[in-house]
Amino acid sequence: MERTLNKELPNSVGKSVSISGRIEVRRDHGKLIFLDVRDRSGTVQVVVSPKAPGALEVAKDLRAQWVVSIEGEVKARTENTKGEGPLGGVELVAQAIQVLAKAEELPFELGTEVNIDTHFDHLPLTLRSERSRDIFTMQASILESYRASLRRQEFTEFQAPALVGGDAEGGAAAFKVEYYNDKTAFLATSPQFYKQIMVGPFERAFTVAKIFRAEKSATTRHLSEANCIDFEMGFIDDEREPMHVLQEVMRDVVSYVSKEHADMFARFGTTPPLIPDEIPVLTLQEALKTLGKKEAPDMEPEDERGICEWAKKEKGSDFVFITRYPTKKRAFYTYEDPAEAPYSRGFDLLFRGLEINSGSQRIHDYEALIARMKERGLDPEKFSFYLQAFKYGLPPHGGCSTGLERFTARMLEVPNVKEASAFPRDMSRIDTRISD
Repeated sequence: MERTLNKELPNSVGKSVSISGRIEVRRDHGKLIFLDVRDRSGTVQVVVSPKAPGALEVAKDLRAQWVVSIEGEVKARTENTKGEGPLGGVELVAQAIQVLAKAEELPFELGTEVNIDTHFDHLPLTLRSERSRDIFTMQASILESYRASLRRQEFTEFQAPALVGGDAEGGAAAFKVEYYNDKTAFLATSPQFYKQIMVGPFERAFTVAKIFRAEKSATTRHLSEANCIDFEMGFIDDEREPMHVLQEVMRDVVSYVSKEHADMFARFGTTPPLIPDEIPVLTLQEALKTLGKKEAPDMEPEDERGICEWAKKEKGSDFVFITRYPTKKRAFYTYEDPAEAPYSRGFDLLFRGLEINSGSQRIHDYEALIARMKERGLDPEKFSFYLQAFKYGLPPHGGCSTGLERFTARMLEVPNVKEASAFPRDMSRIDTRISD
């Protein structure tokens, strides 16, 4: 018999069907055995009774996480026994059960709260929990709607490399890789150089890229491997243009996930984000002054949380832009207008207490870029491939990078960004814990 997905069962009442899935829960009531069976489309209740002795005999051994195929008749549940959701009104009365895969006894009940290391130690199991499924379904929707928004705004997607030469942007700590002919390569710390190059052929370009950071940071905000959604656009007057594009993207993403995943927000005890027509914009010094802080070259994590609380209370926004960071604190390619020195045309987007995006207008003049490199102690020779884009003419341009895991974590108010990485890498683990 051809497989029927659980979501199709409400339209199959009175029919005999075959479903396949994983047992989430087994309950025994007298002579009856009840199974909650989940497939990719949802969970349905299966009833096994003495009226089908063959099925009952098999069901006596079934436990959580066993994989089964079950044939039976779809029946409507009575009003006083209906469950929740679209599948709560039907059940499958089993006639035959086939075990496709057995599961050993679980180390803990799936879905119960365990400490973060236990969760990560058992990811092949814990990823099956409703919480994890929600997080990564949300992440997939964020990525889908982010991409759709950029395409609507006439950006072309390209695939950035994960292996790079030179010295990997000359900034953040990079992982070295042994390459051919005794050469050293690096894992990319960002796709920055490549998306700037792609402004040449496409004017507007974006990529979803793996990035790798060898910073020795063991916090709830950092990962050694992450995913970033980066875009770059040409022919801009200043940083406000990429900020405007980003604002449109955020509005599109929030609209989509609010409509598609209201149930997830409820399960996580939060609400869809507030995003006004115009996301509030503060300079760094305005933000610090608002918080009663002295001038500083950057914001501390507590400052990010504080200014986001202010933006939500005073501006009705879960998002806030911070601009005009000191040029010396930003990447070497960040543009500074002489009339605005010592401040750059850089910006960050904060969301629910955390920086999720960083961007700027970039230096597009070849000689000015080389001068900035030398000022920062960088050797332009190491960047000769990248510099060709400027040597042969690039328009004024700018862009930004959004951390997918950070965005996902804050969307559902998950406290640790590592939970928003399906297979997190950090200082203490690559799948399994790294020995001290």
